[in-house]
Amino acid sequence: MAIPHEKGLDNTYQLLKEGFRYIPERRRKFQSDIFQTRLLGKKVICIGGEEASEIFYDEEKFKRKGVAPNRVKETLFGKKGVQGLDDAAHKHRKQLFMSLMTPERLKDLREITRKQWQVAHNNWQKRHTMSLFHETEKVMLRVACEWAGVPLFSRELEQRTRDLAAMIDAFGAIGPRHWKGRTARNRSEKWAKNLIQQARDGKRQPSENTAFYAMAWHRDLNGKLLSLHTAAVELLNILRPITAIGRYVMFGALAMHDFPETRKKLQSGDAIYSRMFVQEVRRYYPFGPFLGAKVRQKFAWGGHQFNKGTLVLLDVYGTNHHPDLWKNPDEFSPERFKEWSGSPFDFIPQGGGDYNMGHRCAGEWVTVEIMQVSLEYLANHMNYKVPEQNLNYSMVRMPTLPKSRFAISDVTTR
Repeated sequence: MAIPHEKGLDNTYQLLKEGFRYIPERRRKFQSDIFQTRLLGKKVICIGGEEASEIFYDEEKFKRKGVAPNRVKETLFGKKGVQGLDDAAHKHRKQLFMSLMTPERLKDLREITRKQWQVAHNNWQKRHTMSLFHETEKVMLRVACEWAGVPLFSRELEQRTRDLAAMIDAFGAIGPRHWKGRTARNRSEKWAKNLIQQARDGKRQPSENTAFYAMAWHRDLNGKLLSLHTAAVELLNILRPITAIGRYVMFGALAMHDFPETRKKLQSGDAIYSRMFVQEVRRYYPFGPFLGAKVRQKFAWGGHQFNKGTLVLLDVYGTNHHPDLWKNPDEFSPERFKEWSGSPFDFIPQGGGDYNMGHRCAGEWVTVEIMQVSLEYLANHMNYKVPEQNLNYSMVRMPTLPKSRFAISDVTTR
């Protein structure tokens, strides 16, 4: 069976022009969960939906090594990190991250997050107007560093936050945003390498249950310590994603603003509703548009042929908004998660499949815990005004955020 084809010699411009909607719109046009296009001069197969997600996370069929473009490695991921590994090397490195996700450490994370919000709250009451987005990124970095055991001096908070934010913002970017992200990556890796070297020299002694310690002393499958560069990349693979949770928290605040009834429900103290609200924020708002992998060996799916080496993109945003999977997908409704079965392939804001052995984001539990504590704090402990502003967000910009960065003013204690 022939795969539907998107016309054109190269459709990279259309992808950049349409952003999050590029793959979903063509899935609708072709009435198919699979189509073929050309991006950056190469044939690419785009897929979406629950069955597609399950196939995409079959490691016998797909690999990740060599998939991420250099421009993404030079900004968002770094080189030789866990995202680009496969097979035994990936499983071994993935356990380095999963070993940090113990119940005890997640409890520590919740307590640290709550404490850092209290600190921020006190500081914000002394100011008139501020960007909730930018200030939340700083809160998230303080949370990340304290939890990871990484020293962060007050004088460097602004610079470190700007750098990690620039690395995140460079995804999908060309021009100045990309180059800003590359500069930030280089500066951040230099900082992280210096920390790892200090730990190995005995000048710093991080606690053994922290990410800082784990990255400094992790050994590969051959029993060798990670290179300084790789250890630094993996340490940043803890700090950067936690900083990125600031976007989700900001979108959660936007949801409370746009749908005021949700704030009242969060104020009821219902932990189940709070969890459902967090999950709906992750489903509803645009965060990651798609993920990529390459075909490991020739196979057939749904009557379609996948040839070795072909790049395949999984439609993350479209899967989280597919009407076959979600009733009224364009409505914000936390209650939908009462009936959700918990499938690892229909709800994939941070990837699908197995946490421990596959390529699903190791930090998904961290994301949910931090979001829940953060949004409960905003709803229950803080009053603020939302001045007139442009809170619309672009579906073309990747990653996206409100044009005004969500300004708030007159913060008080509730």
